[in-house]
Amino acid sequence: MGGRESKPSSLSYEEAVKRVSESELSRLKDAYKRTATLNGAITKQAFIREVLGEGVPLQLAELIFVACGGTVKGITFKDLLCSLVLLTRGNREEKVKFIFGVYANEAGTHVVKSDMLRQLQQTEGGYAPEILHKCFGPNERATYDEFKDWLITFPDATTVTRWLLAEPCHASLCNDLETPTFYQTLAGVTHLEEKDILELEKRYWNLKGSSPTGKLDPETLVPLISPPLPPMLAKGVFNAFDENRDNHIDFKEMACGISAACRGPLTERQKFCFKIFDRDRDGKLSKEELTALVQALLLLHYEDQDNSDDVCVGVSSDDVEKLVGELLENHDPSNSGFVTQEEYLMWTLHNALASALLEIIFQVCHIVLGLKPSNRNEEKEIVLGWLRRAESKSLTIGQFWYIINDQWWNLWYEYVSHQVAGIETSVSPSSHCSSPANSQYGSLKRTKLQKKSANSEGTVASDGNSSSSTSSPSHSPRLTRRAATSPGPLIAPSRPPAIDNSPLVEPNANKVTLLTGEGGRLKRNIPLVQGRDFVLVPDSLWKALQQWYGGAPALPRQVIHGRSSGEVELELYPLTLRLFRHIQQQTRTPNNSWVGVVGGYGAAALNSAPYYVTSLPNSSTSSPKRYLAYLAAFSRLATLRQVYEYLASKLRLRIEDMRLWCVRDEPAGMILLEEEDTTLEEAYVADLAQILIEVRNKDLTWPEEMSQIASTRVMRIQSRQGCSEKGVTGLSNLGNTCFLNAALQCCSNTHPLTTYFMKNMHLYELNPNNPCGMKGHMARQYGCLMHEIWGGGAKTVAPLKLRWTIGKYSGNFTGFQQHDSQELLAFLLDGLHEDLNRVHNKPYIELKDSEGRPDTLVAQEAWENHILRNKSIIVDLFHGQLKSKVTCKVCANESVRFDPFTYLTLQLPMESFVYLEVIVIKLDGSVPVKYGLRLNSEGRYVDVKQQLYLLTGIPPHQIMLSELSNAQIKCIHMDEGRVRSVSGTVLFGYELPSPSSSHTSEVRAASRSARDRHVFTHIQRSTHHSSPCLTEGISSPTKSAGTNESVISGPSFGVFGSKSSLLSSQIQSQQDSSVSNPIQRKDSSSSLSSNTSGPASSTSSSIQHDNDLLNTQKGFIIAFHRKMMRQEVYFLSSQKTRPSLFGLPLVVPCHSSTTRQDLYQGVWLQVSRLVSPLPPSEAAGPNHAHDCDDSLGYEFPFVLRVVEREGLLCAWCPWYRFCRGCQLPCDDDTFSMNAAFLAIDWDPTALHLRYQSALERVFLDHTSVDEMRRKHVEPIALSDCLEAFCSEETLEYSCDGCKKLQQAAKKLQIWRLPPILIVHLKRFQFVGNKWVKSQKIVDFPLKDFDPTEYLASVPRQTIHLHKAELEGVEPAVYFANLQDRDNIFLEMVPENKIIEHIKGNEEESSLRNGRPSMNGSINGSICNSTASPCPGTPHEGSIKSGDCGNRKRRIRNGSVLYGDTLQDFHQHRLEEGYDPLDLKYSLYAIACHTGIMEGGHYVCYAKNPQGKWICFNDSSCKEVSESQIDLNSAYMLFYQREGLSVDKYLPSVEGKVPYPSELDEESEAEYKKQCVIM
Repeated sequence: MGGRESKPSSLSYEEAVKRVSESELSRLKDAYKRTATLNGAITKQAFIREVLGEGVPLQLAELIFVACGGTVKGITFKDLLCSLVLLTRGNREEKVKFIFGVYANEAGTHVVKSDMLRQLQQTEGGYAPEILHKCFGPNERATYDEFKDWLITFPDATTVTRWLLAEPCHASLCNDLETPTFYQTLAGVTHLEEKDILELEKRYWNLKGSSPTGKLDPETLVPLISPPLPPMLAKGVFNAFDENRDNHIDFKEMACGISAACRGPLTERQKFCFKIFDRDRDGKLSKEELTALVQALLLLHYEDQDNSDDVCVGVSSDDVEKLVGELLENHDPSNSGFVTQEEYLMWTLHNALASALLEIIFQVCHIVLGLKPSNRNEEKEIVLGWLRRAESKSLTIGQFWYIINDQWWNLWYEYVSHQVAGIETSVSPSSHCSSPANSQYGSLKRTKLQKKSANSEGTVASDGNSSSSTSSPSHSPRLTRRAATSPGPLIAPSRPPAIDNSPLVEPNANKVTLLTGEGGRLKRNIPLVQGRDFVLVPDSLWKALQQWYGGAPALPRQVIHGRSSGEVELELYPLTLRLFRHIQQQTRTPNNSWVGVVGGYGAAALNSAPYYVTSLPNSSTSSPKRYLAYLAAFSRLATLRQVYEYLASKLRLRIEDMRLWCVRDEPAGMILLEEEDTTLEEAYVADLAQILIEVRNKDLTWPEEMSQIASTRVMRIQSRQGCSEKGVTGLSNLGNTCFLNAALQCCSNTHPLTTYFMKNMHLYELNPNNPCGMKGHMARQYGCLMHEIWGGGAKTVAPLKLRWTIGKYSGNFTGFQQHDSQELLAFLLDGLHEDLNRVHNKPYIELKDSEGRPDTLVAQEAWENHILRNKSIIVDLFHGQLKSKVTCKVCANESVRFDPFTYLTLQLPMESFVYLEVIVIKLDGSVPVKYGLRLNSEGRYVDVKQQLYLLTGIPPHQIMLSELSNAQIKCIHMDEGRVRSVSGTVLFGYELPSPSSSHTSEVRAASRSARDRHVFTHIQRSTHHSSPCLTEGISSPTKSAGTNESVISGPSFGVFGSKSSLLSSQIQSQQDSSVSNPIQRKDSSSSLSSNTSGPASSTSSSIQHDNDLLNTQKGFIIAFHRKMMRQEVYFLSSQKTRPSLFGLPLVVPCHSSTTRQDLYQGVWLQVSRLVSPLPPSEAAGPNHAHDCDDSLGYEFPFVLRVVEREGLLCAWCPWYRFCRGCQLPCDDDTFSMNAAFLAIDWDPTALHLRYQSALERVFLDHTSVDEMRRKHVEPIALSDCLEAFCSEETLEYSCDGCKKLQQAAKKLQIWRLPPILIVHLKRFQFVGNKWVKSQKIVDFPLKDFDPTEYLASVPRQTIHLHKAELEGVEPAVYFANLQDRDNIFLEMVPENKIIEHIKGNEEESSLRNGRPSMNGSINGSICNSTASPCPGTPHEGSIKSGDCGNRKRRIRNGSVLYGDTLQDFHQHRLEEGYDPLDLKYSLYAIACHTGIMEGGHYVCYAKNPQGKWICFNDSSCKEVSESQIDLNSAYMLFYQREGLSVDKYLPSVEGKVPYPSELDEESEAEYKKQCVIM
């Protein structure tokens, strides 16, 4: 492809310079500087992109780059200039030489035929001209002369020759076509200069950036302009700016409004004021509006007369009524009760009341909205007037005032006060520029009384002991003083430089970053005096001065509560904090085991209630090094929560990953600042205090804690009085050990278990010789940890020895990796059980099958076998019993087993649905509507179309699903493609025209009828048919944010046709059925297909791929919105303006009979809602940019051009014409349909002034969006999980009856509940060769949890029979009302047989006649005690039916449940007064998991004995309310039976001796031997 090195140009640099003008040369140099790299050359990629442009084929562009002198390093400016001049202004001979260089060999001596043929095939799309042989003839080479003769004979041989040899050349060095910029357009129709508009735009974006909604809406603007404007005027001023009534001000509206209010003639300014009071915008003022007008004008008039705060009280209703009456009497000639705008203007000519409003709006536009004063005198009037108004108001809590260096202020005042000698001037600032306060104790106190009003929350009344501050400088000419004159000529003072406040602040000697915006610490060595060293200006005035002059640093100071009651003050000296960070150390190599961690405490003891204190060692080797990182200033009344939130936001840290320590001298050491509601003053944080920002390590450890642990060799607790509430003790994270800490805190708050260990009962029951145990080490270390936690001597402890013990006996929990907290809990409870097992010699037990025996007998046998080998406090508290029944589906053989369990693992359902949002764009130009869909995870895009058909009425074959990117259609989804939901991706559904020609005919008929009146002026002043829907949607109070766009909710069917409305009532049921029932979906699809016509069916898959858009016979054409962006610097004329796509692409109907006029009408139909109409009342107005549209002499505000798919180049012209698209005339000729894409080139004036870009991404939310979102994220109930746990499932089973593998049904049920019920919500599942976490939210009760309904039939019916007794209801009636098939009585059993079976006599007889139930037992031993009902409730619940006699009822499985007493299958040890058959559980602890499996975090929430919920987040412990508990991320739930007696679970140790401590010596020695400092 040509030479590798550059080729010499046929034009010298000196000659090239002569052929360009100085301006052209300067422009080219600027363009080169902008494009060149650091080495001073333009790369090949930049040359192709910036010089040649997008249209030149890549292979040819590379050849041209080399021919122009480009090398591997790039192209120099000299070579580039020579080439550009040659290409655009070279003569024919020079251009022929250049073309020869393109195809010549590296030496440039000849052209090789094979090389040129290859190059032409690459650059001409595989085509080689036939006339090429005439250049070479029989030879393989051609010299320059031969090539020149051939080229002159055939100038159209190649695209390069057609480009360069054409006359005139299609590309030139300059382009005289001037496209007006937005600023030029706006300046042309307003009274503003272009530089004013540029400055206004900066302020506009600042105002939008400060808005929570990102818009200049009333919530943003009103607080900025009121005060000084009265609140009654603020909203009116906003409405006067908001011309298109969309409840926010765009930049065009702001600029036009400022022009009318400030720079226009007096009449136009008064018209702007008229709009403030014309609330209904009918062009006239009603009596109510006149009353508001008079009240506001009188208020402003009295405010000018008196600066007190009580001026608003002086507006008399009599005065208002009198003035309103005079207005109507003199300016309502028709007695209509209204005053027109013309009459209002006449009234303002003879009444001075309106002047005050003009003045204050004039100031608002300059100070708040950023208009720069036109001269110095005007600037003085604005600034001093604003300052006077601000000083006349009372200080408000949270208000900011800015400090300005007095030296600069005097320079400014001299500058704006300069006038010719003898002219009266205003007073000097030195006598009247005092601030609103007097300096005292580092603050400025406001002593003026401040009113408390309903709309001024947070305002504090100050005391009235001292007078207010002196008045501010006035710009009124009545305050006069002769300017000093000198005998010589008066030299006008120069404009002051940028504001310099640096003399007021202390220098930053350490050169550290300031995190806060206070600007620096004010000097204190020499007291700063107001009026001598500085002046104070309000927030808005400082921003205006800074915009006009620049300057730094900004010194804001805030108004806060004073130290005395009812007093406010300006805090001149906030607390400056020195913020330290840890020096980043090398990442330590993780140890694979935890046998080497030393003992110690992360924080040893408390100093006072809010803080815990540790004295860290001074050893530099153990303590992490720190450095001064930042300075920050906070108010002394700032709370720690505010400090945390600010620093976390500024440093991009999570609050939970950051801690603040106040570093003090010994012996106080370091104090952790953790009480969020405490202020810095209350926390005794002084000025220049050292605050350490401790950031959690990646392994979730805290550097300071690890330093303390590594340096403290001896386990010790430093306790002080009143230090910590017992049990509220954190656990240090030892390296991703949050899984351990969360489980330990849940166990620690299991009060029966903790009481057992706190009373050292474990020392009496240690079983160190248990081969299944851990030599008693686990129980001892756990007991020691409980004593540390509940001893009340430490705020944080490090569970090092327990962690080491766990790692020693289980390799699964070694290292520094994250682990499953539930697995750790299971191992911990099992280890404690084996270490505390009361059975020292476990007997051999042979398991028996049920063999048809009663469930009660089999369950009791299994439980007694269990406790024969396992008997401990863990079994007493945590062990329950499950019933597992497997039934063969072939022979119906049943196998029943009863197994113990420690926790219930409930599988959470994985999300099997995909939530999708589709924005449907219709052909009628209505506002696009967003629909929410919920499909099966295996759903296809054809299912999306089916559901959209149910919601919109658009047939599936007329919907094109696509994804947009950069204002283009980038992807079209095929019907059979699987739906994928990608975050951040929005799916668009375009309505396609019907295959029939009816739509085109209708559009054409409507177009022809209206064509005569479709001039642009009329179009602009008409309202699109969908505007009411859009307006209603915009004004809707419910707004939600979409994926990438702002979504504005509105009426569900405000923009739909009747067909859609008819379908609305059936949408939800059909949508749900189409998702959940694939068979029904197929039927629905087939019915839809059968209902469509033949042509529709034949084209139902016409748009199935991106390439289908290139088909010109598809029945529609794609149109892109496009604007031309002018480039200030460019190389070739083709690059002076570059097209830029914006907005949403359109689908325009286009058939064989479509005319070009139809295309224009089709585009206008869809875009007219984006163009703001002209208000009829302002059609003749001289401003607000309305008159500009009357001069437009075309029908539409755009032209259509045929373009290629990217929308940048012409579809008809070859590339060397550099055409951006051939324009389609708006006539009745038929469109040739030889193009698939159109560009909508907007007229710059219309685009700048009328196109509302904010409406591009405005979509109405259909009701399905909220409904499907709610369904997609709605939580599942714990009861649903338990029902799924107890439901039947099918599995492969080796059947004893069939003697082979068979399909069997397995069902699990709870037979016996433990006193402490642990529910494990299994969020992690192995799906698709990876672990996936379910984020499903589970709703679970915090109290009164009754699991009766999930018990097996026998114990469940026992509870129901008991309830029937208590309610006095016949059991048969009670069970019938339960509607449970398991609760059906089958037969009667003689009472004597029951007793015989209970006593264990005549077993064979009992098996023949009935199935027994068990009496009460403790740990499985049968005893004679029976469960009694609650005291005071009769239990004579015998059946009173006469036919029963002495026979008792039994249920399906034959277990006796009803007699003199009822059986308690759970045998919980309760306090006196609690009903043993009333199963109620209360939640006392939750282990929560957030994040992913490998990098998540565990937190525990637990209720302490005082009933307070505590959040245990590793070493952090803080009290929370129930509403603050993170229930959504629950992982393990800990329930305790209500009324549980703790004392009854403590073993009797009478006569027993605790095991000696020598047991720990071996473990301790091994622990110390293997200990290493991490």
